[in-house]
Amino acid sequence: MENITVIIMLLFGVAFLSLVSKKYNFPIPIVLVLCGVVISIIPGLPVIALSPEVVFIVFLPPLLYHAAWYTSWSDFKQTIRPITLAAVGLVFFTTFAVAVAAHWLIDDISWPLAFLLGAIVSPPDAVSATSITKGLGLHPRLIAILEGESLVNDASGLVAYKYALTAITAGNFVLWQAGLNFVIMSVLGIAIGLAVGYVMSFIHKRFVCDEVIEATLTLLTPFASYLIAEHFEASGVLAVVATGLFLSARSGTIFTHESRMTTGTIWSVLTNILNGLIFILIGLQLRQIMEGIGDYSGWSLFVWGASVSLVVILVRFLWVIPATLLPRVISKKIRLQEEFDFRNMIVFGWSGMRGVVSMAAALALPLMMNETEKFPLRNLIIFLVFCVILSTLVIQGLTLPWLIKKLKIERYSILAEEYEIRNTIVSQTITHIEDNFSLLNDDLLHNIKSKYEVKFNRLQKTELPANFFGKGNLIGGEIFNDFTKLQIDLLNVERNKLESMHKFGSVNEEIFRKIEKELDLEETRLWMEMYEE
Repeated sequence: MENITVIIMLLFGVAFLSLVSKKYNFPIPIVLVLCGVVISIIPGLPVIALSPEVVFIVFLPPLLYHAAWYTSWSDFKQTIRPITLAAVGLVFFTTFAVAVAAHWLIDDISWPLAFLLGAIVSPPDAVSATSITKGLGLHPRLIAILEGESLVNDASGLVAYKYALTAITAGNFVLWQAGLNFVIMSVLGIAIGLAVGYVMSFIHKRFVCDEVIEATLTLLTPFASYLIAEHFEASGVLAVVATGLFLSARSGTIFTHESRMTTGTIWSVLTNILNGLIFILIGLQLRQIMEGIGDYSGWSLFVWGASVSLVVILVRFLWVIPATLLPRVISKKIRLQEEFDFRNMIVFGWSGMRGVVSMAAALALPLMMNETEKFPLRNLIIFLVFCVILSTLVIQGLTLPWLIKKLKIERYSILAEEYEIRNTIVSQTITHIEDNFSLLNDDLLHNIKSKYEVKFNRLQKTELPANFFGKGNLIGGEIFNDFTKLQIDLLNVERNKLESMHKFGSVNEEIFRKIEKELDLEETRLWMEMYEE
């Protein structure tokens, strides 16, 4: 009970720091890893460790599913070549490079242990990539590649992890067999993930009519996909990603508006807690881990941690440059269809932040080889993994905005793209009203049409220039903002009156909750219309 109390209090602390980071636009993954360091030096805290067997099942499925849900399937398809090169080729190249460096630097590390370390630190993290690059004005294609890479590379990294672990525990490893199994596991994992996605879409569409039940099912879906795939010895990670992409692409037709709002909120809360919890756990174990590697000198540990982190960072550039340029040299089609900017290549190379997936993989290392023999160098491997996460998040994550500014990359205006989409939707809706509702009562037709004409007229008053897509200086326009702020102020007047009536008992509780929800939904819609970039 005492341990649970400690974790809850620490989660409160992490939540507060996350709130501060949000207020001051500081990336949350960096806050979390620094929280892990701070927790490790607080005296008197207990050592709390989850069983390694449950670490993967508790953390990986929901975090990967959430990341997949917010990944665009159309963008994913369009960038499948660079995603595959990075998510498969770069992962294995990083695994090999880190293994060579670790084996050369550290006498105690055998080749299987060195490859295990390489496999753990090889995949960049989806949550870190999304959080740190958000709001930096990067081109959507670059964002799509970063997010897609971070999703798929977990599968290749964890397959390498699995085979390195097998080589250590069972003492056998055959390269061609591992390569064939990787293909089979990947294909089967994707197939199982799509099958689970199809079944769940059918259930949501035909049988579920309650947002609470739908939210519950969405929470259980990634675990079901992962466990079924693992049962058939397929890639549970790819199964979860495939299920998430499949259902996300169909969410507009299989979920009600209430379900989407409910599940979105629940998933945001869940992923925030899980991200905080994994770094709390490593913080609570870090003191014990440091005691477990006390035989090594502090200087040696610093050199090893810094060297492995440096290899992880440099290897990404060694791979990215030829992987970007060679396809352009070979294929004329690629040269014609895809714009090239060497600055985006540099940003991609500097965006390889490691995070929660690598930490979960490290914590999932078994405690024992068998009943009598401890797993070799477990504490050292976890320490080195934490060094890589700390280095990449803090050094690369904090300097990425500065790098983008120094490279003078023209900011991509998502605001302007949103303006175009809104304009198209409203225009088409007005056309539909004129073509199909001409026989309606004149007053009704006028009222319904004027609603959309007001939106259209406000859109036309935008200050955005005609060449807003990266062709000149952008002017942040007040598109809906003044009108929207006025509506929000009036909603607050309504809410204050409602709450006053509720306080004095002059409104029924059921009616109060219904009107309160209506006002909340309307305010949510209005805030979504606000243009801020």
